[in-house]
Amino acid sequence: MPRRALRRGTGTGAATRAPLRPSLLSAALIGIGLMAAVDELVFHQLLAWHHFYDRATPQVGLFSDGLLHAAELVAIVGGFFWLSDLRRRAELVPAAAWGGFLLGAGGFQLFDGLVDHKLLRVHQIRYGVDLAPYDLAWNLAGALLLLCGAGLALRARRGRTGPAGRRP
Repeated sequence: MPRRALRRGTGTGAATRAPLRPSLLSAALIGIGLMAAVDELVFHQLLAWHHFYDRATPQVGLFSDGLLHAAELVAIVGGFFWLSDLRRRAELVPAAAWGGFLLGAGGFQLFDGLVDHKLLRVHQIRYGVDLAPYDLAWNLAGALLLLCGAGLALRARRGRTGPAGRRP
C-alpha cells in the first residue's frame, strides 16, 4: 500500500490501529466548548435570560459571562488543534470523535442543568416562570446527547474488537 494512503488513514494503516481515547477526548473538548458557546450566546446574550453567575450584581454576571466565553474558546481551539494533530498523524478515529463530541456536549448540558442550576444555584435557565418545563427540556436534551455519544463511542470500540472483545 502506498505510504500516502497510510498517512491519510485509509486502508489498514495507522488509523485503524490508533487508540480511540485521543479521538474521543479531543472531540469531547470541542463538544463542551461548543455547547457552552450555544448556552452563552443564546441564553446569556440573545435572550438575556440569565448570566453565568446571577447571585451578585449585573456587572459581576456580565464578567462571569466573559470568563465562560473565554473558557469555551480555549476548549474549542484546543480541541481542534488536538483533533488536527491526530488527523495529521493519521490517528483520528472519526466514529470515536463523533461519539466524544456528543458526550462532551451532553455532559456540559447535564452538568449545567443539574450542578449549576439545581445544586449550586449559580443561575436558572429563566426567571419569573415555572422552571419545570425548561429544566425538563434542558436536561432531557443533555441526556439524549449523552446517550447518542455513548452509543457512537461503544460502536467505535466494538468495531475495533473481534469476537469476545479481543482485538483482531
